[in-house]
Amino acid sequence: MLGVENAVDWSTYFLIAGCDVSHSPLMKEIAASRGVTMKGSSLVHLMTLPEPNQLPELMNSHLFRVSVLNVSHVDVVNKAWKYGGDEKGYKNILNLISHFPTCCITDENNQPVSWVLLYDYCAIGMLYTHPEHRGKGYAKALVTTMAKRLHSQNYPVYCFIEEYNQISYNLFTSLGFTEYPSYRAEWYEFI
Repeated sequence: MLGVENAVDWSTYFLIAGCDVSHSPLMKEIAASRGVTMKGSSLVHLMTLPEPNQLPELMNSHLFRVSVLNVSHVDVVNKAWKYGGDEKGYKNILNLISHFPTCCITDENNQPVSWVLLYDYCAIGMLYTHPEHRGKGYAKALVTTMAKRLHSQNYPVYCFIEEYNQISYNLFTSLGFTEYPSYRAEWYEFI
């Protein structure tokens, strides 16, 4: 598609997410022929959940309430997201919260302290817990809840985890997610 004339507006910034790294040389060549710089931004593991029915039962779930994010939470999520913090991040998160499933755990003021979203390509992502709330099982509860919801609606259950993020990798493998070992993906920015 990148090679098709007028299929892509090369005058504007765009991102290709989760593309197999084997396509990188060809994409770089096409971008250069269009006078555009291509930059790889995140190398990731593709993790899938082959047996969602083996997810663990939630322990201590009586200690917190799983809820959903709403548009009043966009700013909180945007400020915490490492790729957010700006207008582009705000709009992206607003779109995801408005149109796709989310899960969160809120504090006594109904502000989210831990959350997970679903990207527009159906991958679980943006998992985050504020540092003062870590170690309470919130991330495990949210991923489990989201995975069960997706599975019950016959959606694939998968995520991308950045290669250096060992904590997330360990969490997802503890929940039964397995790495698709022959697949390495990267996010590519075209500037």
